[in-house]
Amino acid sequence: MNGLAMLFRALLALACANLMTGCASTAANPQDRFESYNRAMFDFNDKVDAAVLKPVATAYADATPQFVQTGVGNFFGNINDVPTALNNFLQARVGNGASDVVRVLLNSTVGLAGLIDVATPIGLPKHDQDFGQTLGRWGVPSGPYIVLPLIGPTMTRDALAMTVDFETDPWGYVYPVRLRNSGIAVRLIDHRAYMLGTTTLVEDAALDRYEFVRDSYIQKREHKIYKGETQDSPSPPEEQPQSGTVQ
Repeated sequence: MNGLAMLFRALLALACANLMTGCASTAANPQDRFESYNRAMFDFNDKVDAAVLKPVATAYADATPQFVQTGVGNFFGNINDVPTALNNFLQARVGNGASDVVRVLLNSTVGLAGLIDVATPIGLPKHDQDFGQTLGRWGVPSGPYIVLPLIGPTMTRDALAMTVDFETDPWGYVYPVRLRNSGIAVRLIDHRAYMLGTTTLVEDAALDRYEFVRDSYIQKREHKIYKGETQDSPSPPEEQPQSGTVQ
C-alpha cells in the first residue's frame, strides 16, 4: 500500500470516529445527514486552507511563470489519465478509454513526459474519471455527503473508493520516497493555485459557503456520473467527448 492510501485510511478512520460520537443530525438536506459534523470539519479545513494552503498557493502563483504552471499541471494531468483510462474501461466507455491510452502515449513521448499537452489540440479530449464514478455507473448509491479532514467534500461511496484511486495513481509508486513526497506537495500546491479564482468567487458570492459548496459538489458529482441522465436511467449512453483541457 502506498503512503497516500495509508494517509487517506487514517483520515477516513478519524472521520468515522468523529461521526460515531453522535454527530448525526436531522438535516434539512436528506443527503447531508451528518451536517453538524460536516460543518465543523468544513470550518476546520477552511482554517487550515487560510493559514497554510492558500498563502503558499498564492505565493507559488505569483512567483512561478505561467508556462511553468501549465507544464506542472499537464505533467500531473498526464499521470491522472492512466487511472482515468482504467475507469473508462471499467465503465464500458471503451472509446473514451482508448482515447485516454493514446493521450498518455502521445503526451508522454511527443509531449516531453507530459509537460506539453499535444493530444487535446488534435482531437483527443481530456476526461476525468475516478473509481467513485465507476461505482456510481455500476449502480452503487452515493450514500450521504461527508467532509473529510484535509481532503474536503465527498460522498461516502466516493470516500471508500478513494483507496482504489490512490492505489492506481502511478505517482504513488515513484521512488525514492522523497521525490514522491515532493511531487505530492507540488501537485497539491499547483492544484490549489489553479483553484484560487474559484474559491475567491465562492467567498464573495455565497451567503452560506458551506451550503454553496455542498450543493455544488453534489450536483457536480451526479452530473459527472450520469452526464445529465436521471438516476433511474438503467444504461446511460456513452459519454460524449468534451473539448478543452482541465488540470
